[in-house]
Amino acid sequence: MDINSINGRIANAVGALAGGVPPAGKGADFVASLDAALKSVSRAQNDAAELQRQFQLENPNVSLEETMIAMNKSQLTFQAAVQVRNRLVQAYEQVMNMPV
Repeated sequence: MDINSINGRIANAVGALAGGVPPAGKGADFVASLDAALKSVSRAQNDAAELQRQFQLENPNVSLEETMIAMNKSQLTFQAAVQVRNRLVQAYEQVMNMPV
């Protein structure tokens, strides 16, 4: 799980939105990129939860450090996703408040 890949996907999704009309054949790039980023966030949360469960069951192959790092990565990716959502909602509200 690499946070840079999630950030790249989110940046691509926002870039596609900011670019106006997408190039031919790339109409669903924003939705696909955003969907992939959200699935990565969900996967990170599920992986962290599974590591936490395995640590609680005293699995000798799972360390506390590994579990804490996975939980922190999961938290950071979720916070990044929430910030992107907040920015998208803010942009939508600004567009809706524009005089015609």
